[in-house]
This record gives sequence, structure tokens and C-alpha cells, in this order.
Amino acid sequence: MPVEKLHDRVILKHAKGPSAEILFYGATVISWKSGSTRDPTTVERLFVSSKAALDGSKPVRGGIPVVFPCFGAPTHPEHSKLGQHGFARSEKWIWDTIVADNETSVSIKLTLEPTDKISSIYSRPFHLAYVVTLAEHQISVDLHVTNSSTSTVFPPDVLEYQALFHNYIRSPANQVLVTSLQSLSYYDKTESTEEGRVTAKIELRPAVDVRKFTDSVYEDAPQNYEIIWPGGGIAIRSRNLKDVVVWNPQEGGRNIGDMEEGGWEKYVCVEPGFVRGFVKLEPGKTWIGQQVLTVIGEERRLSLNL
Repeated sequence: MPVEKLHDRVILKHAKGPSAEILFYGATVISWKSGSTRDPTTVERLFVSSKAALDGSKPVRGGIPVVFPCFGAPTHPEHSKLGQHGFARSEKWIWDTIVADNETSVSIKLTLEPTDKISSIYSRPFHLAYVVTLAEHQISVDLHVTNSSTSTVFPPDVLEYQALFHNYIRSPANQVLVTSLQSLSYYDKTESTEEGRVTAKIELRPAVDVRKFTDSVYEDAPQNYEIIWPGGGIAIRSRNLKDVVVWNPQEGGRNIGDMEEGGWEKYVCVEPGFVRGFVKLEPGKTWIGQQVLTVIGEERRLSLNL
């Protein structure tokens, strides 16, 4: 059966062996197993901490959490009651439908609308639809945001928000390189002063590593990235997600309560999003942010001495 619904998650199974698991809690993808064109053996492509809560008690540490309507600590006045990264990753989403089921791919949709709990901290009307599609060597996720306001006031009841896919890519962190970020403007959130954190830098490296604590927000990015390491790699292509975050806490991961010992050595977060500024969506309009993750089948030449 290509789509298996359980009480807390849905499992997708591709005819050629790949699989994916999506929790209803947070619509978080917690597993993506896939082979490559070079080796069809299916292996886990996402990192989830062994200490992660999968019972809906707190956001999942790993996989692909959904960030909406704010990234990081809230900065928009309408988000003042929200916690870090908003509420989408910590609410139970509703099963909607099977979108596709064929030899090429299997795809499902989950939805989220205001509940009493959400409305107590966020007053804007919205409708979210999340589509996860599993193909032989790919997984794609699409976030559809609809401004469901029926207000006729002028000016329009514009929905302002941020969105991001917080990908934990399973990889050897001390050997990983991320491209193509060279020449982009970015903000280094590891700087010790507020002035340092809000001052733009220019990325000079042809490939970015995370061998030290890294938390960088690149703006107006190309929306095509490669995460490569000896013997493996993942390509990410995104749409309507103009920014990208690269994060790994390194030894600082010891201070994260639900991070397993040494977990920071097993992943890199490369996170396409719209996080510099806000998407502005008029009533009745729908915005779609998409990313496609593809297993890189061929060996890439690496050099950490860049």
C-alpha cells in the first residue's frame, strides 16, 4: 500500500523502495529513505535526534519542520504572542487527501486552519495546505498559504508572514560543503554583538562549511543548492523562498536539551525560506513555497581547504 495512515502519521511508499514518514503533529517529515542513481540501496537522508519528542509534546528536533508565520523570535507586531519559529511546527495538522498515486510518485496533502488555541495567540485568518510528494530519488514539499480573510475594508486585510523549511540533512558535518552561496549578502547570527548580527557580510567562499558554529542567513539566494560530502550529497531546489539559512551548532549542541550526544556531527541544516522581510498576501490570494530535495547520484569533487 503506497499510503498508510496511522493514528499519528502517514507513511508513503514508492514502488521502487523509497519511503517517507510525516507526522500529523507539525506536518513534520521525520524520515526520507532513498537510494541514488548510482546505488539503489535506500538509506535515511534526514537526521532526527534520538532524544526528539515524537508524541506531540514539543516540536521535533530534526527532519523537516515547517516554520510559519515567523522565523526565529517574532519581530512583526502581529506575531508578538508567538514563540520561536511560530506555531505550524507545533500544531496537529488535518489529513486531507491523496494527491497522486502512480508509478512515478506518491503524494498527500495535510491542512491547518485557525483553532481556538491558535486564535488566542494569532488573530489572522489563514488556510495552510502542505503537500508532500515522494519520487524515486526525490522528496518535495509545498506549503500553500491562503489569506482567507473576507474583509472588504480598505486598505486590504493583508497577511504578512515568514515561512521556511528547516531541513536537517543527514551528513558528516565536519566534511560537508554547501554551494552556491558565494558573493551573496548574509547575516552572521553567531556574532557576539547586536551590531555584528545585523550588519551584512559578503560570502567570499566558493563553498561553505560548518566546521565551527554556523548560523547564517543568506538573502536573495539562487534557490539552487548542493550539500556534498565524500560519497554523497543532496541537491535542493526551491521556489518563492528567496533566502536560505545554514546552521549547525557544533559543540554548542550540548546545550540543546533534545539533541543526542554528538548529534551535531551528523547533520547540516540548509533551510530555504522567506525570512528577510515578510510575504504580503492580499485576501483571497494563495502563495506557494516549494522545495525539492534530490539525492546526488554522482561523486562530487571536494576540498575543505578553500
